[in-house]
Amino acid sequence: MSVQVEVPTVLRTFTAGERSIVGDGQDLQGLIADLETRYPGLSERILEDGKLRKFVNVYLNDEDVRFLDGLGTPLADADVVTILPAVAGG
Repeated sequence: MSVQVEVPTVLRTFTAGERSIVGDGQDLQGLIADLETRYPGLSERILEDGKLRKFVNVYLNDEDVRFLDGLGTPLADADVVTILPAVAGG
């Protein structure tokens, strides 16, 4: 199953500058594991202690996965996953 992943600028050092990459997985956790095999270090920036990092937002087709099934959110062919670090400031 092929899933498109949109990568934010801050994480592109792990993807050789690519803003969009493709991965495989039955669910979000499987996708992240697959991406880690090709882009070492990427999962550490997304996960902490086996959970999504507090300040990293992940969307599946514009839906926040925290309001779906989190890392267990099932994926389908041609889904789009977007990774967005939270932005703060004033």
